[in-house]
Amino acid sequence: MIKLLNVYYPTRTIVLLICEVLLVGGSFLLASALVLGPRTLLVLGQDHGGLKITLLTVSTILGAHYFDLYEPQQVSERWEIYLRLMVIIGCLAILLALIVYIFPQAAIANFVFLLGLIFVVASLIAWRKAFEWISGRPVFQERVYVLGAGERAHEIIRTIEAHRESGMVVVGNDAPVADKAERKKAFREAVRQLASRRERIHRIVIALDDRRGELPVDELLAMRLSGVTIQDASDLMERLKGKMQLDGLRPSDLLFCEGFRMRPSQQILRRAASMLVSALVLLLFLPIFPLVVLLVRLSSPGPIFFRQERVGLNGKVFKLSKFRTMVVNAEADGAQWAQKNDPRVTRIGQFLRKTRLDEVPQLWNVLRGEMTFVGPRPERPEFVSWLAKELPFYDLRHMIHPGLTGWAQIRYGYGATLEQSREKLAYDLYYVKHQTLGLDLLIMFDTIKTVIRRRGAQ
Repeated sequence: MIKLLNVYYPTRTIVLLICEVLLVGGSFLLASALVLGPRTLLVLGQDHGGLKITLLTVSTILGAHYFDLYEPQQVSERWEIYLRLMVIIGCLAILLALIVYIFPQAAIANFVFLLGLIFVVASLIAWRKAFEWISGRPVFQERVYVLGAGERAHEIIRTIEAHRESGMVVVGNDAPVADKAERKKAFREAVRQLASRRERIHRIVIALDDRRGELPVDELLAMRLSGVTIQDASDLMERLKGKMQLDGLRPSDLLFCEGFRMRPSQQILRRAASMLVSALVLLLFLPIFPLVVLLVRLSSPGPIFFRQERVGLNGKVFKLSKFRTMVVNAEADGAQWAQKNDPRVTRIGQFLRKTRLDEVPQLWNVLRGEMTFVGPRPERPEFVSWLAKELPFYDLRHMIHPGLTGWAQIRYGYGATLEQSREKLAYDLYYVKHQTLGLDLLIMFDTIKTVIRRRGAQ
């Protein structure tokens, strides 16, 4: 796997992306060469043809990203990939036709875009089929042995099988043995047999429920010296899922792991980026601000804005601002999480929540220094005191400023139960551990996708 912006991406996904960039750009270049002939270089150079092809390539790849074509775990059926490809190209064709109709000078030459789109469709479908066949060959697969026989081992096997883009294939794991002494002997023998296998093992994942007195250290060390990667199950799960593993997490795991570093220079850069992005978003929102105010006023009697206490940096309570989306006195019976199809939410409020427009006033909290643009979502004090008792390490979320959006929001969504809050905590701790300006920019970029796809709102 390749680490970019503190997130691990499968090498296959990076290869797929780079090849599709070349295919899309090459398709339009080929169409230009066929239509323009000897004038190709002149037109591409002097009439900004190269820039136009670059913009078309970026638009196509962005469309593929927003339709989850680089996240196969989000696509249930393989035929869906080709359907989504056709939808993307269809939308691009309509957009191009509209742009060329309004601005004829945007075209490179007659039929270049049309011919290029035909080449793009043919090349991408052929490439996806070829990539699927090539990546399925044993020579391009990483053979993984899971050392363990309990629930931890079964979970890592399920995770690897769900993330087929990782290129990993589980070739075996250990059978359960009741007696502890027998388990150690069985694990030692299993590792010894791996060395004598005809087909080489590339990675051994340690997924023992209890390592004390059961880990075959000498045999594993010999395997590592022979070139086999030895990896803890929690580390691999964190890389594949993008979240920390809370099961069995101990304070020593946090003390000795890389990450959880709050460098002052890094915090200053993140703060400056948050202020800049927040100011720009507020400026872009100003033209529709009167319309939103009018809609909230007409939706139901009550104030335009809604202010609510939330827990911020170091547990300090502050007032968070939002456009009101619920009826007045919606919490007369006490604090409660929002639910799907919540009857307390007005019709206009449902629209504001789905489009995240109700969150825009929180940009003022960012400018005031109570929040940042990216960080764990701030929770209400009533829920924090309860969650901190039920979920170990929950207070680590308050080591940094809360955010308008966050890693949990783009990877998971809204949490309205204890179990969902636990899942969100796993993503929040991953962010606290790996936070950088680059990761913040990635989250900002993917937040647009989350808003467009209307994911996670309640």
